[in-house]
Amino acid sequence: MTSSAPTRPELLESLRDAVQRGFPTAVADLSRLVRIPSVSAPAFDPQRVSDSADAVAALIRGLDVFDVVEISRASIGITDLPGQPAVLATRAARNGKPTILLYAHHDVQPQGKDEDWESSPFEPTVRGDRLYGRGAADDKAGVMAHVAAIRALVESVGPDFDLGLAVYIEGEEEIGSPSFANFLIKHQQQLRADVIVVADSDNWDVSTPALTVGLRGNVLLTLRVRTLEHASHSGMFGGAVPDAMLATVKLLASLYNEDGSVAVDGLIEHEAETPEYDEAQLRHEAALLDGVTPIGSGTILGRLWSKPAITITGIDAVSVANASNTLAPEIAVRISVRVAPGQPAADAYVAIERHLKAHASFGAHLEISSAEWGNGFLVDTSDWAVGEAKTSMTDAWGVEAIEMGVGGSIPFIADLVELFPRAQILVTGVEDPDSRAHSPNESLHLGVFQRAILTEAVLLARLNERA
Repeated sequence: MTSSAPTRPELLESLRDAVQRGFPTAVADLSRLVRIPSVSAPAFDPQRVSDSADAVAALIRGLDVFDVVEISRASIGITDLPGQPAVLATRAARNGKPTILLYAHHDVQPQGKDEDWESSPFEPTVRGDRLYGRGAADDKAGVMAHVAAIRALVESVGPDFDLGLAVYIEGEEEIGSPSFANFLIKHQQQLRADVIVVADSDNWDVSTPALTVGLRGNVLLTLRVRTLEHASHSGMFGGAVPDAMLATVKLLASLYNEDGSVAVDGLIEHEAETPEYDEAQLRHEAALLDGVTPIGSGTILGRLWSKPAITITGIDAVSVANASNTLAPEIAVRISVRVAPGQPAADAYVAIERHLKAHASFGAHLEISSAEWGNGFLVDTSDWAVGEAKTSMTDAWGVEAIEMGVGGSIPFIADLVELFPRAQILVTGVEDPDSRAHSPNESLHLGVFQRAILTEAVLLARLNERA
């Protein structure tokens, strides 16, 4: 990693004071965003996503540092269907300074069952040192980290700085960013940058910052298994006729070894060193029940960050309440595959498809549909921007940052790499292991939030002084 010069002490102190003074406003602005139920999934009111985009655009216009602030949409794939609204703001670099692109997303996951929440999901609520609400962490806190960091930069160095800035706040990340690639092409010139900060990841814990340097890719598909033209009486034909459930169970079991690791030829592993992380920490963070054992082999973080994983995320079958003594003719399952960073997701799909067809029991008929995939990501940690980011984290948190992988996927980063191959991409975030993003009682640790704002403010100030 390229070493970075220390931050000027007087600049760091000025930024620290500015962030602290502005923090109550940042929390209040974040709370207003959380109150907007901007769920981008098709079954929800799209006006709420538009309302959220309007609110974000107003916050960015209020910074008074951008040449242009607009709300824009791009088409989805090869269709004429518009994607969800995104906010785009740009400010040209001056005097040879670099340009930094700040990304986050303002859409959120559905809240699920209200009774699973200890407080209303769209009424931000502070309990202890955490702010609870859907989107409080993922990723409206990322949006506000950008806004608050720019505020602190302006307060410390003035509005006439030379750093080039672009802000891209997406409105459909939680549904797979279907118009993302077209949005990049549509706004390629406005989005071009030397450094791209994607504020949508985790920190090691509430006291230790992390820079995400590896992300797994993903493959999603729907598998239908058929063995009968219609349901048949299980008493009359059970024992001689395989039903779709039997064929499905055997096929899904073939995906795993005895220890629960993946047993699909062609899915590779990525070798990487990992920090210390024991089973007790895993049990706590993943909420493992007593007596339930972890799966896989090797270091725990190696399993989470660098090896493939397969999860059955949904199944269509007769419910227990409606069960009858019949042989099921058809079963459908949704399969989610996490792909080790470094393996093209398309290659992983081929391996999965080949395995399923080779292991279909009893001649069961298989149909694979709704397949989609996205590549993983590995950061070149020798890039100078990595040094700048880690120095900024150390300044803000008081401890050195950890380079970590993440078992989840951010497939659109591959689109950024393809269109902007010379840009250095930094994956940061405001979450911690207890944030419960996507789950009931999602929350943001307020101390982490403040340190994340200061980290980005320091990074912006450092880049403003960089030749």
